[in-house]
Amino acid sequence: MKILSPAISRLARFRYWKIEHWVNDPVAAQREVLQDLITHAQHTEIGRKYGFHEIFKICDFKKRVPIHEYDDLKPYIERLMNGEQNLLWNTPVYWFAKSSGTTSDKSKFIPITEDSLEDTHYQGAKDVLTLYYQQHPDSDLLTGKGLVIGGSHQINSLNEETHYGDLSAVLLQNTPFWSTWIRTPELSIALMDEWESKIETLAQSTINENVTSISGVPTWTLVLIKRILELTGAATLKEVWPNFELYIHGGVSFTPYKEQFKKLMGEDINYLEMYNASEGFFAAQDNPHEDGMLLYLEHGIFYEFMPVEEYGKPDPLTIGLRDVVIGKNYAPVISTNGGLWRYLLGDTIQFTSLIPYRIKVSGRLKHYMNAFGEEVIVDNTDKAIAIACEKTNSIVIDYTAAPVYFSDESNGAHEWLIEFEKEPENLPRFIYELDCALKSVNSDYEAKRHKDIALRMPIIHSVAHCTFTSWLRSKGKLGGQHKVPRLSNDRKYIDEIISMMNSKD
Repeated sequence: MKILSPAISRLARFRYWKIEHWVNDPVAAQREVLQDLITHAQHTEIGRKYGFHEIFKICDFKKRVPIHEYDDLKPYIERLMNGEQNLLWNTPVYWFAKSSGTTSDKSKFIPITEDSLEDTHYQGAKDVLTLYYQQHPDSDLLTGKGLVIGGSHQINSLNEETHYGDLSAVLLQNTPFWSTWIRTPELSIALMDEWESKIETLAQSTINENVTSISGVPTWTLVLIKRILELTGAATLKEVWPNFELYIHGGVSFTPYKEQFKKLMGEDINYLEMYNASEGFFAAQDNPHEDGMLLYLEHGIFYEFMPVEEYGKPDPLTIGLRDVVIGKNYAPVISTNGGLWRYLLGDTIQFTSLIPYRIKVSGRLKHYMNAFGEEVIVDNTDKAIAIACEKTNSIVIDYTAAPVYFSDESNGAHEWLIEFEKEPENLPRFIYELDCALKSVNSDYEAKRHKDIALRMPIIHSVAHCTFTSWLRSKGKLGGQHKVPRLSNDRKYIDEIISMMNSKD
C-alpha cells in the first residue's frame, strides 16, 4: 500500500498534460472521437444500416443517423442480451448496466463494452483524481482508503458469459485486483442488496479504517455519516478519520445538502462534483472556485446538444460545441464506445463556461413543472429550497413537487411534499420564502404568480421522516443511485406518495 499510493499519485499528476491537450483544442478532440467511433462501428449491423463507411463529416453523420431514445435501441440490446454480437459495437458485449432511475418502473439495460469500461468510465474516474491533485498538489489522499457507497444490485447472469447489475456493481466487478488496496469496503459489502443492513455493515466495517475520501449520492451518504457518528459518539467525521479530506458527490444537486455536510464532516474538507451515469462518464469539477464541471471531451463520447424546446419535434435540431451559449438548457445527445448512437440521454444541462467548456446538470427532460407556462426546472427548485432553508434556519432531506390544476373553485398551484431534517419554526414563513426565491430565479414563474392570476401560493406538506424511503422501498427502488423525482409535470408520483401516507393513517 505504501509503495502503491505514491506510484498512483505520480501517474495521476502526469496525466494532466493530456487533459490540457483536449481542453485547449476541444472541437478537434471531439471530431477525432466521432471519427474513431464511426471507424470502429462501420462493419456492425447499425454501421451498415446507416452507411458509416461513407461518413466523413459531422453534418453527414447527423443527416444519416436519427436521434434515438432507449426504446429505439431496445431491439438491438435485447438481441445482445441473447448472445448476438457486432450489432452496435465491433467488440463483444458481456456486461449491461441496469438503470437505477425512478422515472419508470421498467429497467433499462445499457451495453458496457471493454472500450467504454477502460476509456470512458475508468479513465473518467482517474481524471477526477488528476484534476483533484492539480488543485491540491500536497494532498495525501492515497495514503488512506476511499469509501465507496455503491449501488445495491448483485451481479446477475444472463448466461455463462453475459452479466448485468447496476453500474457501480459492474465497475466494481471489473476493477483490477490492486484497487482493493485503496478502496473500502470489501466487494461483498459493497454489493449488498438490502440497504438498511448495508448501511449498518458499512458503518461497522469502516470505522477503524484510515478513510481519506467518500464517494456517493448525498442522500445515502448522509444516512451513513449519521450512523457512524452515532456509533462513535464523535461530533464530526474528521474526529473519526483524522486524515479524511474529500467528498465526491453526484447524482443529485448538492445545493440542498451543503450545509448539513459541512456540519457533519468537519473543517478543511474538500468537495468535488462529478457527472457520470450508466451511459458514460461526462464531467467532473476541475476548479472548486468555478461554477460547473469540466466536460470530458476525449473519453469515447461524441456530444451534440439539443435545445430543450426542440424535444418532441419530428427532426429536432442539435448543435455542437462552437454554437452553445452559457445559461441555456440543452439535452445532451451522445454517441459512445458502448454502442449508443445519437442517444438522447434524458438529462438537461447548462454551460457555465466556454473556455474551458464547463457544465452543470439542470434537471431531466421529463422532470419539470410547466403546467401553466412557468417552466420550473430542478435547478430552480434546488436553489429556492436552499434559500428558504437559510432564511428560516431549517434543513430539508428531500422533496417532490407537482402541479395542482385549475378547477372551478381556484386557479393553479404547485403542491410540495417536503421531508425536513429540521423543521422551520413557522411553516407559512418557509412557504413565503420559497415562493420569493422561485420568483427570483425564474422570471416565468414570477410572471405566472403575478396577482395569483395563473398560480397561487405553493401548497406545502411537511411529511414524516422516512416517507420517501418507504415509497422507494415500495417501488423496489431503495438505495444506491435511486432518487426521488424532484419535479413532475403530472401528479402520478405525488398522488402515489399521498395515497401511501393516507393508508397509514
